[in-house]
Amino acid sequence: MLSRRHLLSAMPLMTASSLSASLPASLSVPLPASMSDATPGSLSGSLSGSMPASQSPPPSAAPNRQGAPPSAVLSVRGADLSSLLQEEAVGRRFRDRGREAPAERLLAARGAGTVRLRVWVGPRPGDFDLASALVLARRAHAAGLRVLLDLHYSDSWADESNQAVPKAWAGQDLPTLADTVRTYTRDTVRAFAAQGTPVDMVQIGNEITNGMLWPQGQIYTGGGDGTAVTENWHGFLTLLKAGLQGAAQGTSAPPRTVVHFANGCDGDGSRYFYDHLAAAGIRFDVLAVSYYAFWHGPLASLKYNLTDLATRYGKDILVAETSYPWKLPSTNPEQYHVASADQLPDGALFPATPAGQTDYFDALRDLIARLPGGHGLGFLAWEPAWLPGVTRNSDEEILYSNLTMFDWSGSALPSLAAFRTP
Repeated sequence: MLSRRHLLSAMPLMTASSLSASLPASLSVPLPASMSDATPGSLSGSLSGSMPASQSPPPSAAPNRQGAPPSAVLSVRGADLSSLLQEEAVGRRFRDRGREAPAERLLAARGAGTVRLRVWVGPRPGDFDLASALVLARRAHAAGLRVLLDLHYSDSWADESNQAVPKAWAGQDLPTLADTVRTYTRDTVRAFAAQGTPVDMVQIGNEITNGMLWPQGQIYTGGGDGTAVTENWHGFLTLLKAGLQGAAQGTSAPPRTVVHFANGCDGDGSRYFYDHLAAAGIRFDVLAVSYYAFWHGPLASLKYNLTDLATRYGKDILVAETSYPWKLPSTNPEQYHVASADQLPDGALFPATPAGQTDYFDALRDLIARLPGGHGLGFLAWEPAWLPGVTRNSDEEILYSNLTMFDWSGSALPSLAAFRTP
């Protein structure tokens, strides 16, 4: 998820999409013939929208208004609940259909099957540390939920603009840092298994579009003040491989591994990124993206790109982060990520209302279920219970407080139906 620090960052940064045109022929993965007829089309006949120029379908292609038939029930339906202990510490309680219960149990009762938990390396105690994640994992398993472990490899937020190396790891050369990443990943995965809550999936880094553990694993440098951009994949690929090795070494039944790209609508950038991984022989299980319509674009663009990725790489695809507003602020719009209907590219279909939020998640479910080859794994809502009131993260939480799936009194919104099984 993009943090306030991400949005305010003034650091010049070259992204993958801006360099995709320069991809060497040796790194290009051929596009299967079946993609030559792919079009953005619409979602169950209800969505339309023009693609960015880089994602435009062939001029001769006729729009597919119906799309492929839905695949089997989405196997991943869940949410990131990493802040739940902080919410409860300030007295937050959650209710759904007349029942008060911990948020993870309310989501499980609606059909959710997965909880995503982020872990920072050296934060303040209680700030998404390993101990907190282990507590939440025990609660998740008691509620019948699987765990996706989201390793940030940082002491704070990691995203496409922030990948700071943990203070305890600072100054390590690349071979030493790679070994640190491997052992840290192994030991963290092992810690979950040791308490009887083995993780189902582990995410090796968070939104690692531009690398991880900077500067050793930073892909792009320069580009500011007219300087040339330098592109270096070696450090990043070395560290990514180390994380994947550690995940495999953590238990006798290794979790599925997830590699997470930041922008689900960035077709050029995502192909450029995953083509490099393919050329380097990086083996992982799940291709993940973030998708926030108010930052990334309409659902039609997401559909077009995910269809391409599913066909191109033949991997299961997870929308690892998503959210949508259920209201717009009447005052202090600068305090919210989404403060205007103009920020919603599909706002006519999905207005910022409880009903509009519900319809958004229904359309997203349908989009993922219709990906070719049954490769639509599912989705995870980002922090649906992160309500205002946690002082230690107040500069973050207020930005998202109209993107939750509970209202500010803790009562469930209709969008919790998105976790249903059918």
